[in-house]
Amino acid sequence: MAVKTGQKAPDFTVAANNGENVRLSDFKGKNVVLYFYPKDMTPGCTTEACDFRDNYKKFGDLDTVILGVSPDPVDRHNKFIEKHDLPFLLLADEEHKVADLYDVWQLKKNFGKEYMGIVRSTFIIDKNGELVKEWRKVRVKDHVTEALEYIKVNL
Repeated sequence: MAVKTGQKAPDFTVAANNGENVRLSDFKGKNVVLYFYPKDMTPGCTTEACDFRDNYKKFGDLDTVILGVSPDPVDRHNKFIEKHDLPFLLLADEEHKVADLYDVWQLKKNFGKEYMGIVRSTFIIDKNGELVKEWRKVRVKDHVTEALEYIKVNL
């Protein structure tokens, strides 16, 4: 069953690029942008990560933490972070347990092939741990600005 807005966001513990296991509940008292993306180093995912990077201070000024989640391992996340100077944590959801909690691990089709993968999605979780906004099947262009504006107006 997929999480719904207005409900408590499902907690999880997963390895992060900083070498620690991170729990969503560690960030209680802050807003959280939890964004799921398919793969490090790919064009759309790089654009999205760099858009979050370029707006990192603006999110921070709104007491908001950014967490990126993909099935890539920690070492690949670290290369991605180094290459693009990303200031936020990337979470290694190699077994897609977090993606399953948020119902973003789905059947995808590309060039006639079917496979399971991450559907690009973003979730805004408020300071009390409640899911207040979700975007599924995200288009990268202007998405980060839209998420930032939502937080400014609503949180």
